[in-house]
This record gives sequence, structure tokens and C-alpha cells, in this order.
Amino acid sequence: MNNGLASLLASPGIWRASRAPASFDTLPTGYPALDARLPGGGWPARLLTEFLLERPGLGELSLVMPVLARLQTEARAAGHTGWVVWVTPPLLPYAPALAAAGLDPGGVLVVKAGEQDGADSDNALWAMEQALISGHCAAVLGWPGRAGDRQIRRLQLAAQTGGVPAMLFRTAGSWSAASAAALRLRLTARQDGIWLEALKSRGGRPFELPLASLLHA
Repeated sequence: MNNGLASLLASPGIWRASRAPASFDTLPTGYPALDARLPGGGWPARLLTEFLLERPGLGELSLVMPVLARLQTEARAAGHTGWVVWVTPPLLPYAPALAAAGLDPGGVLVVKAGEQDGADSDNALWAMEQALISGHCAAVLGWPGRAGDRQIRRLQLAAQTGGVPAMLFRTAGSWSAASAAALRLRLTARQDGIWLEALKSRGGRPFELPLASLLHA
């Protein structure tokens, strides 16, 4: 690139997608290296984020714990209930681990909607939707097993209506299906560790990086 073109592209009067602001509010993730990759510098604040997993326990909860703790604290400071709702998690949250991450376990509500398949997936998605619009929650997480495009759009709308971030955890095989989520991330186990990949990032670009580089920075 010649010097004249480089100077032109560096001008603040030139619009470039790589530095365009996000079209939605965001929340810092607690991991500066991840914030630097996400449009707006964080998780979508009132939209749906989707995590696609080869299996549970790849570090997905470590990614979201800082923002959950912050949201719960801020909600209570404002005089709200600030429930952090977990709908049909594969394992019950471990109270000491929640406390160590800054979350009050007494403010975590676990909703069991049956098994993670068939009609029970519909029940889990319905429970997520109701929690999002209830006005009593700081964040809503869900593991419904199966979710169609129409159901995901309903979650997106519920998150916008309730002003609450929604986080959906699904199997990695769902990545090829259409999704209205503002952000789609995939976690995969490789020989050199766990990798985080952005499959869809509204207003941003795809990326991938080792999870350890975020958690231990």
C-alpha cells in the first residue's frame, strides 16, 4: 500500500467496517482481549448470544461469569431482584464456584423444564422467554437442547423487550442452522487446547483464538 492511500484510509472522515461502532449496547465481558474482538467491546446487552459446544464444560461458563456477577450486583444496587436464571442446565451450578466468581448463589434461580429433548425443549424455551420479559431478572441462560429459527427469534425479541441479555447454549452441530442471535460463538477442543470461534458477530468480523489466552491473560 502506498503512503498516499494509507493516509487516506487513516483519515477519520473515511468509514471502515472494521472500526464501525456496534448498532446495539454492549457489556464488557471482563476479558479485555475478547472485548477487543467483539463489536462495541462486549456482550450484546439486550440481545441473544449463542454458544455452540462440542460438549458442556469447555469453559463457556468461565466466559460469562464476570458479566453475570456485574449484572447481579448492578441490579441489586438499583433496588431490583436481579435473578440470574439458569434454565435446564446439564449440571446444577456449584455454589462455591459461583461465590468465587462474584455471584451470590442465593440470587441464582435454576429452572428444570424436563429433559433436553422433544417437547421439553419447548418448555425450556418458553421458560427462558417468560424469564426475559418478567422484569425481575438480570440475565437468563438456557440449555434447551433443540431450538428452531422461530423460537430463537422469539428469544431475541424477549431479550429486547425485557432489556435483559439472553445466553443460549447448544450443541456444535447446530452451527449450520439459521439463527437470529446477534452473536454466535463456538467452542471446540483441539490438540493444542480449547478454541473460541466467532461464527457470527453482528457489526464485527469472524475470529478465532485460544480460550486460555483470554482466561489467563
